[in-house]
Order: sequence, then structure tokens, then C-alpha cells
Amino acid sequence: MSDRNVCSAGFTSSGIKGGSLASSMMSREARASGGGVHSGGPTSTLQEMGARGSTHSSGFTSSGISGGSRASHMMSQEARSHGGGTPRGGTTSTVQSISMGGKGGR
Repeated sequence: MSDRNVCSAGFTSSGIKGGSLASSMMSREARASGGGVHSGGPTSTLQEMGARGSTHSSGFTSSGISGGSRASHMMSQEARSHGGGTPRGGTTSTVQSISMGGKGGR
């Protein structure tokens, strides 16, 4: 299910689909960072998954983040850098939200 959700949001094997949630996220992220989308941010992370066609190998699943996965490592790093919690709109929460069919928490 999470693979389908990422693709439905506009993160596809052929790139970000115009007019989609993905293109909106990319635009917001680029404006906020002065014109570019940073590696490791929500847009680039989701596009990497969309290009591969799989979220499961990263640990973002429809039932939550898998222990010991890349996703759990990302969540842990993000929590440490924010004093113990993952911020709304951060990479981990945005990717997990979209993996579960949400709008990304922004």
C-alpha cells in the first residue's frame, strides 16, 4: 500500500508528476531553501523511493516505521537533532505520512 501511496502523491519512476502533491512539495521546499531541493529532505527521499518503486526496503511501511531500518535511523537522527522528537513537516514525519496515504503534514 505505501508504494502505491508514494506513486499516487506524484513520486514516480519517471520523475515528479506535474500538478501533484509531489510537485507542490518540491516547489515549497525549493522556495524555502533559496531555490534548490536538498539531498536527504522530504522531496528527495520520496522521489528516490518513487524512482525505485519501493518504500519497504527503506522501512517506511503502511503499518509504521520498521525497527532497524533506514527509516528508523533517520527518525533517530532527526529526533536527536531536535531535542528528542521528530518535528511536524520534517523528513521522517512527511515521508511516513505520505507512505501511509496522508498529505505529508505540512
